[in-house]
Amino acid sequence: MNIAFFLLPKQEVVCVHEDATLRQTLERMERHRYTAVPVISETGEYKSTITEGDLLWYLRAHPELSFDQLHRVALCDVPLRMNNLPVSIDANMEDLISLAKTQNFVPVVDDMKRFIGIVRRSDIIDYCEKLLLSSAANEKGLRREA
Repeated sequence: MNIAFFLLPKQEVVCVHEDATLRQTLERMERHRYTAVPVISETGEYKSTITEGDLLWYLRAHPELSFDQLHRVALCDVPLRMNNLPVSIDANMEDLISLAKTQNFVPVVDDMKRFIGIVRRSDIIDYCEKLLLSSAANEKGLRREA
């Protein structure tokens, strides 16, 4: 199945730019109530995913920072705990499922590595559930015929 069917387009995805500050990132994540968001370059390339955990570990390591000072910290100064990998728009479902085991969403890029959207783990699980239910129904129907 083509993963474009599951794509949440870039226009509907909350992202932060790589030149954002820690405060801007925190405020954006809080406003939308997300635990992770893609980080995008000025040219539209997917760079990474920043998580609440990344931000919390940074703040824990820098107790001298108050909320009012977070606008001075560049997002690029926050170390990432995980490297969330993107997939190409022509990837297959197996690639998505493999990445969704450890990522809340899978970033999707075009041939030029530009960010075009995400596929949410919940959509992948829904797809797998439908396959399992369909398979179980077919198997049940075959047993009745035998």
